[in-house]
Amino acid sequence: MILSNQITPQKGRGFGLVLALVAGLAVVVPTVAPVEAQTRPDSFADLAERLSPSVVNITTSQIITEQAQGMNPMIPEGSPFQDFFEDFMDRQPGEPRSRRASALGSGFVISADGYIVTNNHVIEQADEILIEFFENGMELPAEVIGTDPRTDIALLKVEPEEPLPFVEFGDSDLARVGDWVLAIGNPLGQGFSVSAGIVSARNRELSGSYDDFIQTDAAINRGNSGGPLFNMDGDVIGVNTAILSPNGGSIGIGFSMSSAVVTGVVDQLREFGETRRGWLGVRIQPVDEGVAEALGLEEARGALVADVPPGPAADGGIEAGDVILTFNGEEIGEMSELPRVVADTAVGSTVRVVVYRDGRTRTLNVTLGRLEEAAIAGGVTVPEEDGKTDGPETATVSGMDLIELTEEVRAEYDIRADIDGVVVVNVDQSSDAFARGMRSGQVISEVGQRAVSTPTEVADAFAAAADAGRKSVLLLVRDAGEPRFVALDPTL
Repeated sequence: MILSNQITPQKGRGFGLVLALVAGLAVVVPTVAPVEAQTRPDSFADLAERLSPSVVNITTSQIITEQAQGMNPMIPEGSPFQDFFEDFMDRQPGEPRSRRASALGSGFVISADGYIVTNNHVIEQADEILIEFFENGMELPAEVIGTDPRTDIALLKVEPEEPLPFVEFGDSDLARVGDWVLAIGNPLGQGFSVSAGIVSARNRELSGSYDDFIQTDAAINRGNSGGPLFNMDGDVIGVNTAILSPNGGSIGIGFSMSSAVVTGVVDQLREFGETRRGWLGVRIQPVDEGVAEALGLEEARGALVADVPPGPAADGGIEAGDVILTFNGEEIGEMSELPRVVADTAVGSTVRVVVYRDGRTRTLNVTLGRLEEAAIAGGVTVPEEDGKTDGPETATVSGMDLIELTEEVRAEYDIRADIDGVVVVNVDQSSDAFARGMRSGQVISEVGQRAVSTPTEVADAFAAAADAGRKSVLLLVRDAGEPRFVALDPTL
């Protein structure tokens, strides 16, 4: 039984990157009324012939230095070669040896003057980049204009003698599950290859804050990385980046970074040689049903603000516990939407942010900073002595053993001086609290959006919520200093 697969960026040889995934999905599709769908073409030949000249092979190379080791030839005692080999080995130990390693990938031309898009992992750390063109076999060296590791996109430039055939980006947001798509690239170093499939899913996330992948069953293999995913109009709607596979080969689950993300990145790389993303300055988490009920939200939507370090959000009045519902006029349905919307907003612009706080919405004006320049420095304050001589207060609430945060407890659990609250010292593994991630060493800073400093205050807040008939009470918990909100049933 296979328990884990690999998501593998599809570069040729070398520079591997693997992320573990454990997942299983069963989908039952109800009978629905007929809908219009793309007509299956009789052939993709005309489309492939038109697009292929704009797709390129990318070969990269770099010098790798290795330390000489393991050279210990067995020479018979008294051999006439013994003195020669002993003298040779005396000169060799520890001397580095260099070799040239190469890798293969794909890319596509986006302008007649030679701008080329590919994956960052295709050209990362390369000393030399060589572009091979399909139409005439021409080879040109490429210069790196800029890279964006966050979305795994790179922009290259060649200097052609004549204008190059190129392709344009389409709107990936218009792509529907079931639409036909075409992938062109250099799989497994076999040269130009075309594969067809459909859009299997949209808005997939793998590992990054700005992920917006199109899933496709068009065959994508090692070496396809950086190649284009076309719609039937011949527009690029994705950059082929990774596959889900137990063995590194295509099993019909490939991922292309959507053009909705790529176009903005490429425009900035082309203009500035780097990305310039908007920065709000909040730590966020999803709003689930428990959190929504605890806050009094009618539905689970938006992004819950877990912490507000010094930055634009703090200056604009956003507070921990706020739920961001709208940013710059765009509704935030899921937490994952907010980072992408913020990143796409111009640095220095002032935007309206609608938040839910204390049972009502508020509109705040926030001037965005630049993500790449963000430097968050947290101040540390030391609490004053309060003259208490008794032992720390303890209590058990909803399966959690709690203790007052004294200097001794702070030292025992290595809790930062700027964190206040009540410390969890043990959690019943059969409790709702344990199931929702509560563990010993965590600090409860707030209950019901009110600061707590003693176990009694926590117990009283739980009792008040239960008496009021509430199904959830919201805790602000700090785990190793990192804040997050947890919704617990006060009656359990």
